Amino acid sequence: MVNVFHYGAAGDGAADDTAALEHALAAGDGVLELNKGTYRITRPLVLDTTRLGYVAVRGIGGASRIVMAGAGPALRIVGDHRGTAQPQSVEAHTWERERFPTVTGVEILGDHAQAVGIELRRTMQPTITEVLVRRCRIGVHLVERNRNVLISTSHIYDNAEYGIFFDRCNLHQTIVCGNHISYNKLAGIKSLDGDVHNLHITGNDIEYNNKPGDLPQPPLRKGGRGGVAPPLDKGGQGGVGGEPTGAEIWFEATEGIISEVTIASNTIQATAEPGGANVRIRGSEADSPRGARLIAITGNVLGSQMRGIELRHAHRVTITGNTIYGADDLSLAVARSSGVIIGANTIAWHNRDEDPPRDGILFEGCNNCSISGVVAHQMAAGTDDRGAAVALVR
Repeated sequence: MVNVFHYGAAGDGAADDTAALEHALAAGDGVLELNKGTYRITRPLVLDTTRLGYVAVRGIGGASRIVMAGAGPALRIVGDHRGTAQPQSVEAHTWERERFPTVTGVEILGDHAQAVGIELRRTMQPTITEVLVRRCRIGVHLVERNRNVLISTSHIYDNAEYGIFFDRCNLHQTIVCGNHISYNKLAGIKSLDGDVHNLHITGNDIEYNNKPGDLPQPPLRKGGRGGVAPPLDKGGQGGVGGEPTGAEIWFEATEGIISEVTIASNTIQATAEPGGANVRIRGSEADSPRGARLIAITGNVLGSQMRGIELRHAHRVTITGNTIYGADDLSLAVARSSGVIIGANTIAWHNRDEDPPRDGILFEGCNNCSISGVVAHQMAAGTDDRGAAVALVR
């Protein structure tokens, strides 16, 4: 362990501490201990486990701040794990030099339009705890291949695009729990294509991950509801607006796969945004083993968006035990999907009884689905005909 001040770091938020922290990181054999202070850097600090061995960044109870004043990640953690999560596939060099990189007790503040908080690349068992990332483009960016990822008890807040971004990543066995993930402008958690399995999102507060003030509001139709756009399977989002915009949780697997996912015991809320949804899952149109499948959404409280849960080309999905409220257009919108089970949920507009009906359940072009045990109050489905709590189309 080394004292970064002995290597020339000022920690005053004004001086460029990049070279000093790089020197301290090398001298500390891959473990960077940050004293209380604000450390301004202009290029990524690279924690390369293949070169440094075991790595860690540790601050003092949140009193250690890194200001990223350049493009790219403040912390780039790199490994060379090429196997799976199975013990027999993990090579000796991973166990002996690369496993379990950790980041804890620090704040990362972006001061550049292209700043990123933490990037994980080919890591095994990376663990991020008690971290605050804000005002970056992306909070935590996962690329290439990672295994056994744990992100917990952290605040990922007010970033320009995504809070946590699985970017065309080969990713298995990931737990995201006990975090505040809020005010990220495009999505709180986004998975884009790649090969993602065994993802657990539980016990988080995931709120206001949108930017409604930057987008035009849809015209109100008769009854006070937003204007109706094309059906769900005719391009765009359907219902309100055109292409989808933001979401609290957004899985886009039109060219990849997202599978074996649990979204449980979270609060997932926002403000209504044209084209927005609390949870959006879109799989592949192709008849293949790829796409979106094997997903459980249970025990969440979600609402105050244009859409509550939106599924398109999703298969074997269970939605049960949720409280869904205040969707300006649809609470549940399901298109071209199969094996979707809507169980005992409560779905209701949370305002006065005399207000116009909102929310609603729409199934369009689906098969082998079930709706049971739903308590629905003051609902109207988001179709041109209106007036039904549940609409089944084709």
